[in-house]
Amino acid sequence: MQTVTVYSTKNCPYCRMAKAFLDRQGVSYTSIDVGEDEAEARKMIALSGQRGVPVITVDDEVIVGFDSQRLNELFGKTGAGTRCDVLIAGAGPAGLTAAVYCARKLLKTVVVSENIGGQALQSWAIENYMGFRLITGEDLMKSFEEQARSQDIRLEIDGIAAIARTENGFLVTTESGLSFTATCVILALGKRPRKLDVLGEERFIGRGISICSTCDGPLFKGKRVAVVGGGNSALQTAIEMSGIASSVSLITRKGIRADETYQKTLAQKANITVHENTKVTGLKGDTFLTGAIITDKEGREQTIDLDGIFVEIGWIPNTEFLGDFLELNDLKEIIVDQDCHTSMPGIFAAGDVTSVKGKQIIIAAGHGAQAALEAYECVMRAKSEGKQE
Repeated sequence: MQTVTVYSTKNCPYCRMAKAFLDRQGVSYTSIDVGEDEAEARKMIALSGQRGVPVITVDDEVIVGFDSQRLNELFGKTGAGTRCDVLIAGAGPAGLTAAVYCARKLLKTVVVSENIGGQALQSWAIENYMGFRLITGEDLMKSFEEQARSQDIRLEIDGIAAIARTENGFLVTTESGLSFTATCVILALGKRPRKLDVLGEERFIGRGISICSTCDGPLFKGKRVAVVGGGNSALQTAIEMSGIASSVSLITRKGIRADETYQKTLAQKANITVHENTKVTGLKGDTFLTGAIITDKEGREQTIDLDGIFVEIGWIPNTEFLGDFLELNDLKEIIVDQDCHTSMPGIFAAGDVTSVKGKQIIIAAGHGAQAALEAYECVMRAKSEGKQE
């Protein structure tokens, strides 16, 4: 029997998903909270060379992050291709809402996603989602997930590798080799964090640079950190990290653009230093990050000592695999009409991956419902015309 250990933190959604995957596959494992146990945190860092979670060890193999492809290779169950009415790519607010609406219409529904919750998972606190005065992104998406799992929905933790048109619908293949044929497809793939684009950045990912503050924040207790960005997410992260780290440097290229409520809270934090009209131009360190070079708009350089940098400078649509299969805008977002139709009949899109201007959880969820209703009509037409296999 394999010996499996999951190193995690309490508020890390990707840690929770890794454990949920292992639970579903019947894999026994030991769970260690490195946010609470500093000795185990040091052990994890020594094993993996990472100051980021989750880290999973399988015997002598070390898996960094929630690597759904590798976990599927080790523990997943393969099978023949599956036919469904609707395949939904993505399990954030748009994808999970679409799944619930499809299931309630009694459509055979499959959801394929690398994670459950999408971008919403990385929100420390959400104060503008109706029904909740204040809720974390993780807790909100737990509620979404619980409702989705109460329906007859197949959920695969996997990535989409390719999609192709067939005579009676679409063929979707996943990164782990699963295949699905579907009458209609809903793309709710969301976005991924934008990187700093600084020389040496890749070397320090997980070794001081983090794109998930809710996951890795506890590992920087009492340390010096920076947050890069000037929007709501950046200020929210800086405010939360001010209660964990010894000092926080907020570095923003174009000034602060966040809502006034965040700016007022920021002004009350004595251990946050703001560097406006400034960008990160260099990184320092050997195995781990030890500092950064920042340059202001006048070209003046300054070196600041740091143990960690949290990057909050925007998002990139997860549309690379589509190529020219669908029409995209200049931002590589999927162009949709008012009813979530894409340029390909039978394929719908919803959420932040689309050209819709508003990028909010409540808007994504609404469009997920709308896409599902359009997909239902699509499936019903196909059945009436005898086009389903």
